[in-house]
Amino acid sequence: MNDIWSNIGFGHFLVLSAVVFAIGTVGVVLRRNALMVLMAIELQLNAANIAVLTFARMHGGAAGTRGQTLAFIVIAVAAAEAAVGLAIVVAVFRRRAHADLDRLTSLKN
Repeated sequence: MNDIWSNIGFGHFLVLSAVVFAIGTVGVVLRRNALMVLMAIELQLNAANIAVLTFARMHGGAAGTRGQTLAFIVIAVAAAEAAVGLAIVVAVFRRRAHADLDRLTSLKN
């Protein structure tokens, strides 16, 4: 069982990061619901965190600490982005009774 975990290298994590980022990009481009787009953006930010932490682990030392700090800041920014985005989506949904991005042409009314 330990052989499986010892064979996982940095390349595996970078491929995982690329796949998760691609899934997030497809979600942003193809989805029309604002909540789904926000979730896809969260996937992209998590993929970036995986890549940052992988490179931090590869270089170690002070670079590792800086990479972990950067990932923590990205998580905090992602939480704030999700809160503000969700508040906007809820406000739009209350006023218009839909969250379809294609039907939203202005935020005036």
